[in-house]
Amino acid sequence: VFPNHGASISGYFLLEVSWQGYKENDCYLEITFYEKYQSCNSCASVVLGAVLISCWSLPLSPPSPPSPRAVKFDDCGMGPVLLEVRGGKDFRLGGDGVVYTRHALRLAHGKRAFLVVKAKDPKTKEEWQTRVHLRRTPRPTIVFPWRSVVVGGDGSLRRVKRDWVIPPINVPENSRGQFPEELVRIRSDRDKNRLLRYSVTGPGADQPPTGIFIINPISGQLSVTKPLDREDIANFHLRAHAVDLNGNQVENPIDIVINVIDMNDNRPEFTHTVYNGSVPEGSKPGSFVMTVTSVDKDDPKTANGMLRYKILSQNPESPSSNMFTINNKTGDIITVAAGLDREKVSQYKLIIQATDMEGNPTYGLSNTATAIIRVTDVNDNPPEFTSDTFYGEVQENRVTVIVANLTVTDKDQPHTAAWNTVYRITAGDPTGRFSIPTDPTTNEGLVTVVKPVDYELTRSYMLTVLAENQVPLARGIHLPRQSTATVSVRITDVNESPEFSPNPKGLKLEEGLPAGSLLTTFTAQDPDRYMQQNIRYSKLFDPANWLEIDPVNGRISTIAVLDRESPYVKNNLYNVTFMASDNGVPPASGTGTLQMYLLDINDNAPRVFPPEVEMCEKPEPNGINITANDPDLTPNAGPFAFELANRPADARRNWTLSHLNGEYAQMRLRIGFLESGVYEVPIIITDSGNLPMSNTSYLRVKVCQCDHHGDCVDMERIMAAGLGTGAIIAILLCIIILLVMVLLFVMWMKRRDKERQAKQLLIDPEDDVRDNILKYDEEGGGEEDQDYDLSQLQQPDALEPEMVKVGVRRMDERPLHQDHLYPLRSAAPHPGDIGDFIHEGLKAADNDPTAPPYDSLLVFDYEGSGSTAGSLSSLHSSSSGGDQDYDYLSDWGPRFRKLADLYGGGDD
Repeated sequence: VFPNHGASISGYFLLEVSWQGYKENDCYLEITFYEKYQSCNSCASVVLGAVLISCWSLPLSPPSPPSPRAVKFDDCGMGPVLLEVRGGKDFRLGGDGVVYTRHALRLAHGKRAFLVVKAKDPKTKEEWQTRVHLRRTPRPTIVFPWRSVVVGGDGSLRRVKRDWVIPPINVPENSRGQFPEELVRIRSDRDKNRLLRYSVTGPGADQPPTGIFIINPISGQLSVTKPLDREDIANFHLRAHAVDLNGNQVENPIDIVINVIDMNDNRPEFTHTVYNGSVPEGSKPGSFVMTVTSVDKDDPKTANGMLRYKILSQNPESPSSNMFTINNKTGDIITVAAGLDREKVSQYKLIIQATDMEGNPTYGLSNTATAIIRVTDVNDNPPEFTSDTFYGEVQENRVTVIVANLTVTDKDQPHTAAWNTVYRITAGDPTGRFSIPTDPTTNEGLVTVVKPVDYELTRSYMLTVLAENQVPLARGIHLPRQSTATVSVRITDVNESPEFSPNPKGLKLEEGLPAGSLLTTFTAQDPDRYMQQNIRYSKLFDPANWLEIDPVNGRISTIAVLDRESPYVKNNLYNVTFMASDNGVPPASGTGTLQMYLLDINDNAPRVFPPEVEMCEKPEPNGINITANDPDLTPNAGPFAFELANRPADARRNWTLSHLNGEYAQMRLRIGFLESGVYEVPIIITDSGNLPMSNTSYLRVKVCQCDHHGDCVDMERIMAAGLGTGAIIAILLCIIILLVMVLLFVMWMKRRDKERQAKQLLIDPEDDVRDNILKYDEEGGGEEDQDYDLSQLQQPDALEPEMVKVGVRRMDERPLHQDHLYPLRSAAPHPGDIGDFIHEGLKAADNDPTAPPYDSLLVFDYEGSGSTAGSLSSLHSSSSGGDQDYDYLSDWGPRFRKLADLYGGGDD
C-alpha cells in the first residue's frame, strides 16, 4: 500500500502468494493499480492505489497477458505520475503501465523473487514505491474423487458416483523447456487399496498427430513431448482412462482439454503487396481514399493478433508531408490536408506499416506494404486561347473549307472531358455561315464555312469565339478572359457564273409555229458587280433541234415547226437548255432551262384502230367493233365519224358499218359467206376538231375457216400462232445463208481439184517431163516420126484433165518413186511464156537433191508435126555451129557443166 501523499517512505509490505488450490486462468502475473478516490481537497488522506497480484505456475513459461488493463492514477491536480520497475531484471514495465515478465521464472524450492514498482511525480520529484516478493509453491496433484456425499430428501446420507471434472490445461506454444515437460498429474482416489494403470487417448496421443502427449501409466503424470503450435492446432481433446492390473475399468473416462496459449510468433501479412487507390484533386480533408488490410495468424483475441496501422512515409512530400492519415484499427486512408493538385503532383506513394501487440513498437511484430494513390483530374483548369486574335481567308461561294485553326492550352489531363474543348461562336455570325468543330487529337478549333459567303455582300467577318470544356468547371473556378478570342475572316472575290433569271423560264405556245418565229428573250446576269465582263449565249441541249439563240442579246427563235406530238415532248412540255458564258479569267458559265408548254391544234387525222382483225367465213351475227386513234387531244380528237369509202366497189357490197357511239363503230359482213383470205376495207374517219380532219384508213381483215368455237383452224393461222413473222423471216434467212455456204464450198473444191490436176503435169512421176539425159547415139526417124504430145508445153492451167496423163517417157529418166521427195515446180507465170517456164524448171532441177549424180538435159517432150511453135533447135542458133558462143552454159549450173566443156571449151 502506498503511503499517504507527501509523507516520507518508511517501509513496504511483503505479500506472499501460496496455492489455495487449482483455479482456472490463474496462469499469469498481473499487477494493476486501481484508483481509490476519497477526497481531493485534503490530499493527505488520499490512497493512490492498491496492488493485486495473481500467480501462474512458475516452472512454466509465462504466456502473454490477455488484454491487460492500463494503470490509471489520480494525481490530485499535480500532473501525471511516472512508473518504473527496479531491483529485478526479470520484469519490465510497458508504456501502458502493465508489468510483464521478461522470461520464464524458475525458482528453487523455498527461494523468492522480488520487484520494486516506483512512482514518481515529474514536477515535485516526489517518489513512492512498493516491493513485491514471489516464492515457489509445489505443483499440485489433482485427485479426482469418484464419490460425493449428498443429503437425501429424507435426511439420510448417500454416496453417488460422479464423473471426473478437469479444468482445461493451458500450454504456451513454442515452449523451449526441457521435454518431455510435465503438465499435470492425474490420480484416482481408488488407488489406495490397489494398483491402477493410467492412459490417454485421442488426437495428439494415440491418434494423429501421435506422440505429442504421453502419460506415466503408474504415476498418471501427463507430459508434452515437443513444442506446440497454436496456428497448427489450437487445442487438443484427450480422454484419460484408469484401469486395474486386469484391465478392468475403474473409473469412467474423463475428458482433458489442452489449450495452446498463443505467443506472438507471426508477423502481420498484408493481403496485397501494392494497393492502388485514387482521390479527386482538390478533395477536402477527411475524404476517404482507400482501405488496406492485413491479417495475423496469431490469436486475434489477444494482443498478439491485434493490429495497428500507421503511415511510415509519403513520397513526394508536397505540398505537405502529411497529406494522408490512416485509421490505425481499420486501415482506412483519408486525406488530412488540403492542396491536392493533379497538375503539380499526380501520384503519391505511401509506405504502410501494420504492427501487432496493438501497435507496440518495442514488442510488436511489423510488416509493410505500398499504397499508390493516384490523384484524379477534375475540371479545375479552363481552356485558354494562345492568342487574342486569329486570322483566316476564304474564297466566296466555297463551303466545307477550313478558314483558321484555333489553339488553346488546358492543364487538365489530355483526352478527357475536362480537357476536350468545345468552341462556340457568340457574335459576328448572325446567319450561321461558320461552324467550329474540334480536332479530337490536337484539341484545336477548326473554323469551317458551312454556308456560302458572297463577296459582293460582305467582304469580311469578325467572329467572337468562346472556348469551354465538355464538362462544367469545378465549383469555385471561373472562366478567365483568355477563354474568349476574336477570329477575323477575309472574303476574296472570284469570277462567278452568270445566272439566268427566272430559271427555269416557262413559255406557252401553240404547236405548229413555223420556223423563224421569235419566241422570247432569255438572258443572264453576272453576279460580279465589280468586274466588267461580257456575256455570250449558246444552246446546250435541244433534242429536237427546234430553237436557236442569239449569242449577244439572248433572243430565242424557232428553226423548225413545233410539234406537240413529237416523242421529245413529255406531258406537253419541251425543255431546252441554254448556256451563258462570261469572258473572265478563268471564264465562268451558267445554264438556264426554257420550258415550253405546247398547246394542241388539230394537225393529225385519225386512223382506224385496231389496224388488223380476224373474221370467220361464216361470221356470227355479232360484228367487229372498231375505233380511231388520234394523236391530238380533246376536242381535236373524238367523237369520230366512221364511213365506208366508195372505192373499191366491193367494200360497200361486202361490208356494212354502223355507228355505236362517239368513239366506236361496228362493222358487219353484208353477205352470208366470204371466202378465206385477207381483205383491206377502206374506212373514212373524221375527228371533231374546229377544222375537222378526215383520213381514209384501211382495216386489214383476215377471213379464215373456223371451228365450232369460232377459232381459225387453217395451217397458216396455226403457224402464225406458233411463230411470229420475225421468227419465220429469220428461219428463211438462215436457210438461204446455209445454201450459199454449201454452194461456195462446192465451187472451192472444184477449183482445188483443177489446180491439183494441173500441177500433176509437172509432178506426177508417171508423166514426169523434167530434164533427162539425151542419148545422142540413138538414131531414128526425124521429129515427124516421133509421136510426142506437144500440148504438154502449153500452160498447165489450161490443160483439160483427161490430157494431163498423156506423154511419152524416156528410158534414160530416173526411176519412179512412189513418194515425191523433190520440190514442186511452179507453173509458167503467163500463158504461152514457155521461156520463163523452162528457166523455172531448170532452176528447180539444179537445186533438186534427189536428182541423179550426172548431168542430163531436160526433156520437155516433142512438139509433134504441124506445131505452131518453131523448132527448139533453131532458137538463138546461127547458121554455123562453129560461130556459136556457148560460154553461157557455164552459168546454167552443174547439170550443164558437161555441155559447157564440150561446146564452150574453145579449140581444146
